[in-house]
Amino acid sequence: QVQLVESGGGLVQAGGSLRLSCTASQSSRSFDFMSWYRQAPGNQRDFIASITSGGTTSYADSLKGRFTISRDNAKNTLYLQMNSLKPEDTAVYYCHGHMRILGKDQDYWGQGTQVTVSS
Repeated sequence: QVQLVESGGGLVQAGGSLRLSCTASQSSRSFDFMSWYRQAPGNQRDFIASITSGGTTSYADSLKGRFTISRDNAKNTLYLQMNSLKPEDTAVYYCHGHMRILGKDQDYWGQGTQVTVSS
């Protein structure tokens, strides 16, 4: 059973920074791509950024420039560096991993980590 465990969330003042981590229970190289999403209360889960096994990144337009996704395959860990945080960034942040096994798409999610940005 593949597990993804997020960490690094917490309370930060507006303008501050946080780095989220997501550690996989197996080699992160086994994922075709990994992503970060977030969900604020009453809202849908929104895409933040993704990174392929080859290192190609993609970002939500509204977050480009403030958030940076990266991965360290040696540590089986995905990161999200968040800078210039705003109160509207307050949400639960989720790690996601996608792989294809025997021709079937498999998606895995972490349990989420709360990020609260105070004004």
